[in-house]
Amino acid sequence: MIQGTGSHVGKSVVVAGLCRALLRRGLKVAPFKPQNMSNNAAVTSDGGEIGRAQALQARAAGLSPTVDMNPVLLKPEGETGAQVIVQGKRAGTMRASEYGRRKAELLPRVLASFARVSLGTDIVLVEGAGSPAEVNLRAGDIANMGFAEAANIPVVIVGDIDRGGVIASLVGTHAVLAAHDRERIRGFIVNKFRGDAGLFAQGLALIEERTGWPSLGVIPWFPETARLPAEDSLGLGDGGVRDGTVVVAALALPRIANFDDLDPLRIEAGVSLRIVRPGQPIPAEAKLVLIPGSKTTITDLKFVREQGWDIDIGAHWRRGGSVMGLCGGFQMLGRRIVDLAGADGEKGAVAGLGLLDVETVMGGDKITAPVSGHHVGSGEAVTGYEIHLGRTSGPDCARPFLDLDGRPDGARSADGRVTGTYVHGIFASDGFRRAFLSGLGAAGSALRYEHEVEAALDALAEHLERHVDIDRLLMIAGVTRGR
Repeated sequence: MIQGTGSHVGKSVVVAGLCRALLRRGLKVAPFKPQNMSNNAAVTSDGGEIGRAQALQARAAGLSPTVDMNPVLLKPEGETGAQVIVQGKRAGTMRASEYGRRKAELLPRVLASFARVSLGTDIVLVEGAGSPAEVNLRAGDIANMGFAEAANIPVVIVGDIDRGGVIASLVGTHAVLAAHDRERIRGFIVNKFRGDAGLFAQGLALIEERTGWPSLGVIPWFPETARLPAEDSLGLGDGGVRDGTVVVAALALPRIANFDDLDPLRIEAGVSLRIVRPGQPIPAEAKLVLIPGSKTTITDLKFVREQGWDIDIGAHWRRGGSVMGLCGGFQMLGRRIVDLAGADGEKGAVAGLGLLDVETVMGGDKITAPVSGHHVGSGEAVTGYEIHLGRTSGPDCARPFLDLDGRPDGARSADGRVTGTYVHGIFASDGFRRAFLSGLGAAGSALRYEHEVEAALDALAEHLERHVDIDRLLMIAGVTRGR
C-alpha cells in the first residue's frame, strides 16, 4: 500500500508509474484505492463510477477499469457533505459527521472488492487517501491504516519534498502513529526532488535514524507528468503557457467536475488554455469560453454570477465569441434549471445564462455510461462518457451537437456560436478536436492525445525504475516474480 504524508504528495502518479513499470517486468498488476474523494470521476464499461486516478492506473496496468478498483468514491457537494458512491453506484448524500460514523460499515464491501481485484494478480498496488497521520480519523478508517490492517498488507509512505518540510512530515508521521500502525510501514520514498539528490543524503540518513524505515528512493521532479490526466482540480495549474493561436478560457468552478475534459487542450499546440480563477475576469482575447462540468450546478451557477463571469460571457458572445458548456456547464447555458427535490445539491429553480433555448429539470436516475458517435458539424468520430443527473429539452436541442449512434445529444444556438453537450472526454478524440478548434481559427495539430498519455506512462515507468528500489519494494510485498 502506497500511503502519503498528506494529500497531493504524488501517490496517484507513483502508483500509476509503478503499475506500468511492473507490467513491463511481466507481472500481473492491478490498482486499488479503498476510498477516494474527488469530483473527477471515470465511468467503467458497466456504467459505474470510480475515481479517474484509478482509471489511469488501470490503464497503466494494461487493464480495463472496474468499480472494484475504487469501491468508495466521495464526491463533495458542499463544505460539509458529499455524494457517496459505493461499488460504482450512488448510495446517497452524507454530511461528513454522518459518514465518519458509518464508514466502518463499508469495510466488508471494500474488502470484497479488494479480493476480486486481487484474483489472478501477482501484486495489487493500493493507494491511500490523505495521510495516516490524521490519527483523529483512525477509528473506523477504511482509507489508510484501517484498511492496511484489515487486509494485512505492508505500507510504503511517500513524502513531497517540493512543498517543503519533508523531514518533519515523515518523522512526524512516525511520531503520531500508534505502534502497531508504525510497524506496518516498511519504507519511504521522497518525491518531487529538484536539483542534486546527493545533497539530500544527510536528510535521508536523519529520516532513517528517527523512524527506522529504509529509504526506497528519491524521485526527481518529472515534468512529463503534466501530460497525464490531473487527479484533481489543483493539478490544473494556470493552464497552458504556450503562445497558442486560439485562447480558450475555462472557468474554475468551485465544484468543478470531470475536468479531465481540459487535459487534451492543456497540451494542444494550437491552444493557449487559460484557467479563469475566482476574482479574475474572462480574458477579452478568448475565442472560446468553456464552462466545465459541475457537481452542484445551481450552486456553481450562482458563483458564476457572483464573480461577474455572466456579464463577461455575455460581452464575449456579443463580440462574436463562442461559448461551450460541458454537462453542468451545458445546463447553465439554458433558460432555466429546476431542481425542486435538491437531487443535484441545492433545491430551487433558477434562471440560466439564457444563451441556449433549453431548460433542465433535475431528478430521475443518474446517467453513467460510456458512449460513442460523431460530431454533427464535422462528422468526426467521438468517444466519451456521460455522468449526470437531469434532462435537458427545448428548441435548440433540435440542433444537436453530437449524434450518439442515432441518439441526439446536446444543443446548438441558431448562429452556431453557443454549444452544449452532456458527453465528457470528447476532446481526447483527435479528429473531432482538430475540426472543432479549426472552426475557431486554430492551426492544424499533429497531437495524438492517447499516444501522448501512453508515452508519458512509459517514460514515468522508466523514471521510477531509475530512482526507486523496485526490487526491494517487491520483496516487501512478498513478490518473487518480475525481479
